[in-house]
Amino acid sequence: MTTMRNPGIEDATDTVAVPRRSVGQTLLSAGTVIALIALVVFFFAMRPDVFLTFTNVRNILYQVAILAIIAGAQTIVMVVGDFDLSVAATSSLAGAVVAALMLDGIPVAVAILIGLAVGLLIGIVNGLLIAYLNLSAFVATLATLTSVTGLAFLVTAGTTLFNLPPEFNTLGQGRFLEIPLPVFIAILISIVLWFVLRYTTMGRRWYATGGNAEVSRLSGVNVRRARLLAFSIAGLVAAVGGILLAARLGSASAVQGEDNLLFSVAAVFLGMTVVRSGAANIGGTMVGVAIIGVMSNGLNVLGVNAYVQQVVTGLIIIAAVTLSSLRHRER
Repeated sequence: MTTMRNPGIEDATDTVAVPRRSVGQTLLSAGTVIALIALVVFFFAMRPDVFLTFTNVRNILYQVAILAIIAGAQTIVMVVGDFDLSVAATSSLAGAVVAALMLDGIPVAVAILIGLAVGLLIGIVNGLLIAYLNLSAFVATLATLTSVTGLAFLVTAGTTLFNLPPEFNTLGQGRFLEIPLPVFIAILISIVLWFVLRYTTMGRRWYATGGNAEVSRLSGVNVRRARLLAFSIAGLVAAVGGILLAARLGSASAVQGEDNLLFSVAAVFLGMTVVRSGAANIGGTMVGVAIIGVMSNGLNVLGVNAYVQQVVTGLIIIAAVTLSSLRHRER
C-alpha cells in the first residue's frame, strides 16, 4: 500500500526548529535603541522644562547634522570592511579650501565645487592606496590624515578664515520651517546612502566585500573597484560635511570638527548592534549619532563639566566597540 502525501500540508516532522533567542541576545540586539530611549527619559526627567522643548530638540538636530554626514561617510567605508581615519581631516580641508577661494574672490558655487572635488580626490587616493597598493586601511588613512591636516594648515596659514560671503553662510545658518538647513541636507544624504546600500547592485557588492572579500572576488565581484568607489564616495560625503560646517560657523580652520572622527566611528559601531547581521548600516549609524547628540546636549543642559563629557565620550566609544564585538560573537 502506497501512502500518499498531501504536498499542500507541511509535515510537522520536517519542520526545522528555529532556536528561540535568549533574553540576553534580545537585549543585546535592542540595546542601542533602549540606550537612546533611556537617555531621553533620563534627561527629560532631570530637566523637563528644557530638554524636550522644540528649541532644544532643534538644537540637538542642528548639533548632530554635520556628524550625521561624516558618520555616513564612515559607514560606507566600514561596510566594505575598512575604516577611514581621514574623514574629519578631509572635511576640514574641504571647508578651508572653499573659504580660502571665496576670500580670494572665487564665486561661491565654483568654490564649493572645488571643495567637493578636493574631498573626492582624497577619497580616490585612499582607495588606490588600500585597494590597489594593498596598504592596510589604518596605515594608509593615518598617512592621509597627517598629510591632509598639513595641507589644511597651509591653506589657512595656521589661522581661522572668516568674513565669508553671506550667501555661503546661509547654507549652514539658514532655516526652512524653523529647522536649520543642514538638518535637511543630512537627512537627504542619509536617505540616498541608505537607498544605495540597500537597493543597488553596488551596495550589495560593498556588503559582500565586507563580509568576505575573497569569496566576493571568486563570485565575480571586482573587489578593488568596489573598495575604491567606497573610499571615493566617503571622501566626497566628508567634504560636504566640512563645507556645511564652515558655512554654519561662518569660518574655517585646519582643525575644525576634528572630534567628528572619533564620534563617527563610535556612531557606526553603535549602529552595528541594531541589525541582526552586525554589519555597518545607515539606519543604525543614525541611531548612534542620536545617542551621541542627546548625551552631549543633555550633559550641557545639566551643566556638566566639559572634561567630564570627554570621559563619558570615551566610555561610549568603549561600549560601542564592546557591543559590536559581542554582536559578532553572537553570529
